[in-house]
Amino acid sequence: MVKITSVDALSLAEKAGVLCGDILISINGNTISDAFDYRYYLTESRVLLGLERNGQKISVAVEKDEYDDIGLGFETPLMDAKHSCRNKCIFCFIDQLPKGLRPSLYFKDDDSRLSFLHGNYITLTNLTDADVDRIIKMHLSPINVSVHTTNPELRCRMMNNRFAGSSLRFLDRLKDGGATLNAQIVLCRGINDGAELERTLKDLAEYYPSLESVSVVPAGLTSYRDGLYHLTDYTKEECEQIIDTVEKFAEDFFEKNGTRLVWCSDELYLRAGRELKDNEYYEDFIQYNNGVGMLTSFVYDVEEELDYPEDHMHDFVTSPRHVSIATGKAAYPTVKAMADKLCAAYKGLTVDVYCIVNNFFGESVTVTGLLTGKDICEQLMDKTLGEELLLSSNTVNSDGELFLCGMTPTELSKRLGVKLTFVNEGDCGRNFVSAVLGEEQY
Repeated sequence: MVKITSVDALSLAEKAGVLCGDILISINGNTISDAFDYRYYLTESRVLLGLERNGQKISVAVEKDEYDDIGLGFETPLMDAKHSCRNKCIFCFIDQLPKGLRPSLYFKDDDSRLSFLHGNYITLTNLTDADVDRIIKMHLSPINVSVHTTNPELRCRMMNNRFAGSSLRFLDRLKDGGATLNAQIVLCRGINDGAELERTLKDLAEYYPSLESVSVVPAGLTSYRDGLYHLTDYTKEECEQIIDTVEKFAEDFFEKNGTRLVWCSDELYLRAGRELKDNEYYEDFIQYNNGVGMLTSFVYDVEEELDYPEDHMHDFVTSPRHVSIATGKAAYPTVKAMADKLCAAYKGLTVDVYCIVNNFFGESVTVTGLLTGKDICEQLMDKTLGEELLLSSNTVNSDGELFLCGMTPTELSKRLGVKLTFVNEGDCGRNFVSAVLGEEQY
């Protein structure tokens, strides 16, 4: 049952007599608990809404074209509370956050619906057989799964959940039901790497072609781990070993199936001091949002823009342009190289690129998306910033209103005395070029 919080004027629902404040119980006899039930059962051309009004149950019929919306609004997009994670994973990043950050940062998401809608990863431990039945019935694919290990006992220990091992059976149910899957393996040093990683890759390969991709990423460790499970970062040599293991598996799989199936994150290549793979290596970039191939894609897109200079006609000689960029340690060499190429292509353009050390979370955290306004401010206070400071949109929340530390972009701009421009993550290479050149982003 969900409460109706708005009824659009002149909508089918209003014409049928539905009122704001009514409780939606069912559609055509099917219980409604969230947005997926609602949308799935609303596709019929004639729907009978089961409602509760002032304690009385009533029915309202609506005639419509198939798939038409009827104009109802609900309190949240999901029409339900998000499902939170009940695990206590030894590598959980949220457990490593200091106090005083945005409240939303402390929510541990483990919701299969958000996996479908937004690409979030789930552990399967929140699922029931009824949930899996619904996923299969409604064709909610792809489903992204945080596997980490296919060793049931080890998975229980890593997640501190006695059901974590047995919940792996849902992979088989989802595969048999026709669902598409993606998986991630967060590696913890000395725990699920080595022979355990090889076992996991071998086991996951059995789910192909239902399983489309696997990413292998190192656990992110902050300086706020007091009282938590003792974990340490991988050495350069260990990162090389992990890459060798994954690449060998991937190439063998490619020879047999025409896809590599598994890829290491950019971070592992950077830690190992290895060159990033080329654009073709990452195939369809399925694991892009997991940091796999992100820098390669960025370089490819920037260089593609530079292949067509006529698309960006600027005269920076007569009207010089000077901007600055703040980025994390991991991306710094790549961003600096691309900025230098732009400066070489456009005379009169000056771009200063600054590497921001993550003092807030600890220097081992090197990704740009975890930079705080506080660190950016402190490290750029006395720097030459030009007319604009460019930042990744990943450094602020989805509304663009707050950095992780709670500082606002307006406050940072005022303290540094420079205009802030956020580079949109969609088509990030193209938007990077546009932002540097002062053009409208895509």
